[in-house]
Amino acid sequence: MQLDDITKHSALNIGTLGHIDHGKTSLTRAITNTWTDRHSESIKRNMTIKLGYADAIIKKCEKCEGASAYTTLDKCTGCEGTPKPVMRISMLDAPGHETLMATAIAGSSVIDAILFVIAANEPAPMPQTREHLMIINILGIKNVIIVQTKIDIVGREAALAHEAQIRKFIKGSIIENAPIIPVMPNLGVNVDVVLEMIAKMQLPKRDLESDPIMYVVRSFDVNKPGADATKLSGGVIGCAVVKGRFKIGEEIEIRPGMRLGGKSKKETYEPIITIIKSMTNGTEQIEDAIPGGLIGISTEVDPTFTKTDGLVGNMVGHTGKLPAVISEFSMKYIKLKRDDIPEQHMQENEPLIMGMGTATVLGYVKKSKKDNLTIELKHPISAERGTKVAIMRNIGHRWRLTGYGQLGAQQGSK
Repeated sequence: MQLDDITKHSALNIGTLGHIDHGKTSLTRAITNTWTDRHSESIKRNMTIKLGYADAIIKKCEKCEGASAYTTLDKCTGCEGTPKPVMRISMLDAPGHETLMATAIAGSSVIDAILFVIAANEPAPMPQTREHLMIINILGIKNVIIVQTKIDIVGREAALAHEAQIRKFIKGSIIENAPIIPVMPNLGVNVDVVLEMIAKMQLPKRDLESDPIMYVVRSFDVNKPGADATKLSGGVIGCAVVKGRFKIGEEIEIRPGMRLGGKSKKETYEPIITIIKSMTNGTEQIEDAIPGGLIGISTEVDPTFTKTDGLVGNMVGHTGKLPAVISEFSMKYIKLKRDDIPEQHMQENEPLIMGMGTATVLGYVKKSKKDNLTIELKHPISAERGTKVAIMRNIGHRWRLTGYGQLGAQQGSK
């Protein structure tokens, strides 16, 4: 099965957003045939905790018509023919629970399109449905398909009434004209309609000429417990390329890198320099990687640093070509309009949880004047100017998404 160069090496990054237990992971499985909750705690608690991920290739049968021609299987379910590949997709399944919003924010920063999942057996919107729409508006993502799940539980009339609730909820937002598709993922009903809509989306224009940058989304130790220490494989990082091109054999730098020891108040880090030993796009080995899709990269890094997502939030690029590592930055804070949160001014020394790139970081307000903030980070990050920052504040003993900004003037860089 052959794909052209862009389809083979690039993909559409699709995120799933929506309230907890509305069916995001089940939808991802219906599309990719992969259950993304691999993390032990996710399995034990029956909920997504870390970003799930899965790759698939959307195919089209030339003998069939309409949505039924689209599938991710090797055989057409309508005529048993062999469909041809039209688009590779990478799915990022974000958690919906409020206490895990920072993880959802981090995942949203590397996606091109969204499947916004809203279950018909609960009123629209639920709390995280509302907050996830705020994320969509903050990031300016317009490629959104609203997937109405659990319609089989409520019946036709209730599902139509619920669809009207959704339309009222999204009115005035960036996605007010988004399609709403009723789907039963476990039975495969209308999954082909979703695939057809995704396949007709345009791949974003990719920047292949700039110095390459990618965000670490996951990191692993692939060695089995008790493995011979002399035969250990280096750590593996799962990345989303933002711009440029990476090739096997190149030297790369990971910033801020590994945390150094010591008991100082501020955490200090040292960049990691390593080599790209091999790369995979989830289905096959590749020689180079460009924006679009999640890439698994084998390195020479000590797997102690990559295990259990130890390098998530880092930025990767060619040695000496990455943005500065910062421990402090300034920005204009833009409040979200929320009826469910009382108006409160930022206080000096107030803690904040922030989503930047794929990093979720804790910071403290160092200065606050008319929503112009200077924020000191608990641990440094590598980030470009203009990066969008989602802000969560502790209000009423709960972390709530309250606003956003962009990285501006930077101090404390190195």
